[in-house]
Amino acid sequence: MTDHQRKTRPAEQEQEQEQDQRQRQKGERGRERAAAPGTAADAGTGVSLSLPPSVHDEIGALLAPVDADLVRRYPGDPGTRRPVHTVYVPGDALTAGTLRSWGDRALAALDEHAPDAASFAAVLGIPGGLAEQVYTRVRAKLDREPVEDLRIDFEDGYTGGGATEDADAARAARLLAGAHRDGTAAPYTGIRAACLEAPVRDRGIRTLDIFLTGLLEHGGALPPGLVLTLPKVSYAEQVTAFVRLLEAFERTHGLQPGRIGFEIQIETSQAILAADGTATVARMIDAADGRATGLHYGTFDYSAALGVSAAHQASDHPAADHAKAVMQVAAAGTGVRVCDGSSNVLPVGTTEQVHAAWRLHYGLVRRALARAYYQGWDMHPGQLPTRYAAVYAFYRAGFAEAAGRLGGYAERAGGAVLDEPATARALASHLLRGIECGALDTAETTVACGLAPDRLRAFAAPRGGTPAR
Repeated sequence: MTDHQRKTRPAEQEQEQEQDQRQRQKGERGRERAAAPGTAADAGTGVSLSLPPSVHDEIGALLAPVDADLVRRYPGDPGTRRPVHTVYVPGDALTAGTLRSWGDRALAALDEHAPDAASFAAVLGIPGGLAEQVYTRVRAKLDREPVEDLRIDFEDGYTGGGATEDADAARAARLLAGAHRDGTAAPYTGIRAACLEAPVRDRGIRTLDIFLTGLLEHGGALPPGLVLTLPKVSYAEQVTAFVRLLEAFERTHGLQPGRIGFEIQIETSQAILAADGTATVARMIDAADGRATGLHYGTFDYSAALGVSAAHQASDHPAADHAKAVMQVAAAGTGVRVCDGSSNVLPVGTTEQVHAAWRLHYGLVRRALARAYYQGWDMHPGQLPTRYAAVYAFYRAGFAEAAGRLGGYAERAGGAVLDEPATARALASHLLRGIECGALDTAETTVACGLAPDRLRAFAAPRGGTPAR
């Protein structure tokens, strides 16, 4: 050993001893943290932890407002029945027999222009394996429940006013109350009054007041499935004003606060993009204070607002796709549902003309379903056969795969597709919507996926819950 090595060795040893001491102290502190009450070490797992419980508490306190905001703003789907369409009927054309008349006229159109499953499938391009299933179910639906959601129109589709509109609104209330008494009402019914823009604001409020007051007078209470539509909304403040209006009506009649919900109709460019570059529709949902049930796309008003020429105004135009995509993202998780618009090409005239209109309508509905717009407008009885045909073909075509994948997920059996909880929710929701509209039967669904209805609903996890595992 050299003289230099002999001189430096004690210093090196001293440094090594200090380092060992620091390591021992660090280890002792780690063991103290691991042994802190409430940690995994208490359970005898042997897992070492570094963070004390106070850190968990700090993070929890920091995010508590966020947790509460997520629950308030994004409660998830309400889990209620979702109608596949909304049928618009002018307020002056409504009668006690309107729903039955629409069903009978739709059946008559089938009898005249597609009297059997093969001819109907040939017109629409429905695969042979689905043709009979779809046709049989469509005819049964038109006989049993032709309309799922009826909107009595006192806006663009109405030409009255003054005392005439007063009388029509009062008559609509009497007819709806009577339909609920005799069991002939559609699952969902309501009105679209004039919007809250200054020129027609007072008229819209008056019509709404007459209708709601009449329902209470003739029915004793507001009926289940009541839906109001607020059209031509451009600013969130208009939604706030409508909420105040409904609050005033509820206070006047001693109704439960929040009893009356409504749809927001998106028909202006300002409803999608505000002057400051933000998405107005998201603020509208917030301004509704939990009352908003749907966002309805107005095909022709919105298209015209963007300067789209009349020949190209349709629900599959790029402008329409953009608007509905913004609506869809804004509504996701809020419990507010998005509804597609309508087709103004009506199935009337010769068989050739009817078939052309049917093919167009069927294609638009199938396109919308693939994009998760599960509801749309129907403006003519002749559109009902293709509405239900498109819906039923959609759910029945995806039935076997959805049921098999969900059943495999529930049993952890595996398969060709590795599904996650979010996908299981989507699969269960697909099956439930199919059952609700009549495309699928409860019994066949239970057999196919091995899940009883209550278990299926648990996987769908309405109102923001976690899917069953």
